[in-house]
Amino acid sequence: MTPKAIFIVFIVILLFDFSLDKFLDYLNAKRFNHPIPDPLKDVYNEDEYLKSQEYKTERFQFGNLTATFSLVLTLSFLFIDGFKLVDDLARSITDNSILIGLLFFGIIMVGSTLFTLPFSYYSTFIIEDKYGFNKTTKKTFFLDKIKSGIMGAIIGGGLLAFIIFIYEKTQENFWIYAWGVITIFSLFMNMFYSKLIVPLFNKQTPLEKGSLRDKISTYASQVGFKLDNIFVIDGSKRSTKANAYFSGFGGQKRITLYDTLIHDLEEDEIVSVLAHEVGHYKKKHIIFNLTLSIITTGLTLWILSIFIDSSILAKALAVDIPSFHIGLIAFGLLYSPISHITGLLMNIVSRKFEYQADNYAKNTHNASDLISSLKKLSKNNLSNLTPHPWYVWFHYSHPSLLQRIQNLQNN
Repeated sequence: MTPKAIFIVFIVILLFDFSLDKFLDYLNAKRFNHPIPDPLKDVYNEDEYLKSQEYKTERFQFGNLTATFSLVLTLSFLFIDGFKLVDDLARSITDNSILIGLLFFGIIMVGSTLFTLPFSYYSTFIIEDKYGFNKTTKKTFFLDKIKSGIMGAIIGGGLLAFIIFIYEKTQENFWIYAWGVITIFSLFMNMFYSKLIVPLFNKQTPLEKGSLRDKISTYASQVGFKLDNIFVIDGSKRSTKANAYFSGFGGQKRITLYDTLIHDLEEDEIVSVLAHEVGHYKKKHIIFNLTLSIITTGLTLWILSIFIDSSILAKALAVDIPSFHIGLIAFGLLYSPISHITGLLMNIVSRKFEYQADNYAKNTHNASDLISSLKKLSKNNLSNLTPHPWYVWFHYSHPSLLQRIQNLQNN
């Protein structure tokens, strides 16, 4: 293929991705006003349901605006040979290939952040605030952006620099060594993310002694789950939305409960949520997901190694000198259809795992507490109770609330 033909392929892929996403969003939005299914009738009263519909509609409209802006920005950048301009700028500063790559992506990341910052601000302080979700102060909002940028530069930049170094030393076999580096990094982050990264943004404290900790300890003992690390995170610092998650494995495993979760749910309901998370561990979902992620990364890197030094791909972006960073950009544009397929497969597996974790919680605790907790969390988040099946299939990593409750009631 000629560079011009590949450039056209870039445009077609971007337009296809945008059209598919907007079509699915449209189908989903058409169901916003559908009657609530009978098993979910008690989630909202009439006023709350109207509020949820308004919230969903506003998020849908805002999503259309942001997605359209992003598409126009990306297409404009391609048509004005933006990647060539940034590459030339980086090369005018240094002739070190690693530094050129870091500067190239650094400039793009800073530019992207500046362009999207107003949308992020509007989402947080207008939409989320309007519906009572936002608890973030402007100081926290901007500090989060700065911290995220610094963390991205240190961790992402360091990893990128090392991979470029590996590429220059090993060339066509670089993907094997890069795969090993990324695998070690992924394992390390899975083990220590909560200890090293989370404290930069949130305060975590051990769950205090009391009836809730006693109930959790009793449950963990009953199912043979050694759990010494139960933490509460100050999620209310940013939002009223609640969550809980499991991280780490071995001696580093821990359960983290949002303080909003503790506020919104009864103690037995919290135990049911924890039982669901324990189910993921007992069923080895965490190890499976990590293994699948490592395999997918290896496949991606292998495909990348085929295209990374292509002069034709570089010229399709109007760049005369092939390089790792330009090859990575071109590959990212071409890889999108494959990432959609892998994303779909991972969502299918994820939804299956959620059913299994729900069943584990039902069998080791009870279904009623988990059902009531799911309903309360959906209500407090103004969740969509009538999503379109296609939208669920493409985008949901969890089954819909109706599907989860039907599963809990029928098995």
